[in-house]
Amino acid sequence: MNNGQTPVAHASDAAARDLRQLHADHAQVGPGEIAIGVVIGRISEFFDFFVFGLASVLVFPKVYFPFAAPLQAMAYSFAVFSLAFVARPFGSLLARFIHRWYGRGTKLTVALFMLGTSTAGIAFLPSYEEIGMAAIVLLALLRVGQGLALGASWDGLPSLLALNAPKNRRGWYAMIAQLGAPLGFMLAAALFAFLLHSLSDADFREWGWRYPFYVAFAINVVALFARLRLVVTPEFTQLLKTRELVPSPLLELVRTQGRSIVLGALAPLASYALFHLVTVFPLSWVTLFTRDAVSEYLTVQLIGAAIAVLTMLIGGTVADRIGRRNTLATGAVLIALFAIGGMTPLFLHGTKTGAYIFILVGFALLGFTHAQASGVVNSSFESRFRYSGAVLTSDFSWLLGAAFAPLVALQIAAHLGVGYVGLYLLSGCVATLVALRLSRRLDGRPVKA
Repeated sequence: MNNGQTPVAHASDAAARDLRQLHADHAQVGPGEIAIGVVIGRISEFFDFFVFGLASVLVFPKVYFPFAAPLQAMAYSFAVFSLAFVARPFGSLLARFIHRWYGRGTKLTVALFMLGTSTAGIAFLPSYEEIGMAAIVLLALLRVGQGLALGASWDGLPSLLALNAPKNRRGWYAMIAQLGAPLGFMLAAALFAFLLHSLSDADFREWGWRYPFYVAFAINVVALFARLRLVVTPEFTQLLKTRELVPSPLLELVRTQGRSIVLGALAPLASYALFHLVTVFPLSWVTLFTRDAVSEYLTVQLIGAAIAVLTMLIGGTVADRIGRRNTLATGAVLIALFAIGGMTPLFLHGTKTGAYIFILVGFALLGFTHAQASGVVNSSFESRFRYSGAVLTSDFSWLLGAAFAPLVALQIAAHLGVGYVGLYLLSGCVATLVALRLSRRLDGRPVKA
């Protein structure tokens, strides 16, 4: 007996029940659950990021460029380091096609598998003494593979986290995604510091430096399953679609949102320029221009990274009071003052005490400003362009602000004096302030439902 209902009516009722159940499930998806996936993903990415960055100073100049003078070898190593940032936009473009044809889960799996494979491949790479120039070519190719993977690994969770946060707590939740930077650095720096303390120089150079790359591969596997657990579920997939966090047409994005892309890429340059000046560059300066132990500076940087976590928390709280745009502008002004009145006097004579102060204060400022860099970028686009716009601005911000920062700072320090690196940092602050001035849209704004 059908009670007067047709099969179509039954199907319609079933569909309605399914739809109501789906929306009920969405209500259970809270910012805390999203935050877990975001933090795990960012820690794994930044750990890979800093393992290569630290090896670019501590290992690669001697292992892959032994034929060059120390300064030139370091410059070659930093040039290879920059290749990942050049490759990132191409990785994002490749990911668009994978996402369109095979879905978000497949795209993320391919990206993290490529990242883990490239990272682990470096651990097995022969030295220059074993295979000559082929070793340098393979190192460069694996670095490009890391960049492609990082560009393709964007899953939309940071944007989703900011959009689903309580209205008066968006600055705090935008900060959570950025915690991966200092935490990832702490893991990488602690591992290298332990190896340097535990091994002889010969053992570290022969096999010890490879161990962090093995660890990076294992962390990527854990992060892959943690992120897939969120990204491929129907609840998160539908929520991402509801928030319009899906790829938009590229040509239309560039044509209609070009101004936001440019200004969004320039807005966080103060933070991104400082990023490598307190992490990678000080170690190169110590290695080339002093006789101090690098492990001592790694220990200071670990303390600095812990300070950065605290100032990130402060930055998130301040952003909820005065706005993300104003917080980023305040941070840029503080970095500019530090570059003019702090960095030059501290580093001008190249003293150890000055270098320690520079590292600790620099990390504190980095935490405060970097806490809101992604939040400002993600809020600068119309809703249907938010996903693709956030990817492009992030890629170009890292390319402009961070890719060549160690190389440029090294050349300035070698030819003009280390104190003048502050002028380079100042240029990033000017770019940030100008971009924020030209675009009021970078400030936080209500999101269309």
